[in-house]
Amino acid sequence: MSRIALVVSDVDGTLLTRDKTLTEPATAAVRRLHAAGIGFTIVSSRPTIGMQFLVAPLAITLPIGAFNGSSIVGPDMRPIEQHLIPPEVARRSIDVLIDFDVDVWLFTNESWLTRNPDGEYVAHEKRAIRHDPVIVADFAPYLGSACKIVGASSDPDLLRHCEAAMQQAVGSEATAVRSQSYYLDVTPPGHDKGTFVQAMAARLGIPTDAVATIGDMQNDLPMFRNSGFSVAMGNATDDVKKLASRVTTSNEQDGFAKAIDIILQAQSV
Repeated sequence: MSRIALVVSDVDGTLLTRDKTLTEPATAAVRRLHAAGIGFTIVSSRPTIGMQFLVAPLAITLPIGAFNGSSIVGPDMRPIEQHLIPPEVARRSIDVLIDFDVDVWLFTNESWLTRNPDGEYVAHEKRAIRHDPVIVADFAPYLGSACKIVGASSDPDLLRHCEAAMQQAVGSEATAVRSQSYYLDVTPPGHDKGTFVQAMAARLGIPTDAVATIGDMQNDLPMFRNSGFSVAMGNATDDVKKLASRVTTSNEQDGFAKAIDIILQAQSV
């Protein structure tokens, strides 16, 4: 194992608890990283507007990955590198979600758009990203500025089948993967959390083997594959755990802080 120079963490289900709280053990763990001279940043399926509240308490000075890494922004949330879903693919994605009767959201770099203010996960997302949605009658005017399209449903089996249908529909023209059991994300092609790790390693002039990653969902697997050391959360599914270097406890049991300690302890071996 290379000496770790950078830790990249997922946010929901990893850094934050189930109720979207950033705990003191988590912030203290990041302080231990900083004290050890190891960089820290985050990458998430979250929109840019849903990441800002984490910057100050975690003293993040490095670029951040939004929309599963397809947008890279500075700590001030200004875009450094941004990619969009092709408009026709965005339209096709929305059609698939409508066919499966799941709630549809569209995110631009600045806004969260929905046609249904009473969708079953709208209140949850408002608490999570700390922003209100913009209610629109039609997504058509925004297809050219779509950073992410989301299908939200409380039926995990339905969403799993929707994921397979979406991947068939978009092919290589977009990335379609669940970020939570209740969210299916469609993001620009050729960019994921793995390419974000590669971009950060290149920016810092370090090999990807010198990056450690922490996550809990299928959309975290590309960054596991592109880092030298990976830690899966205890709340991760078995298929995610088996592809990680180590497994920590859940996000309700200070699993993120323990993951940081696993990484730090590995440095001293």
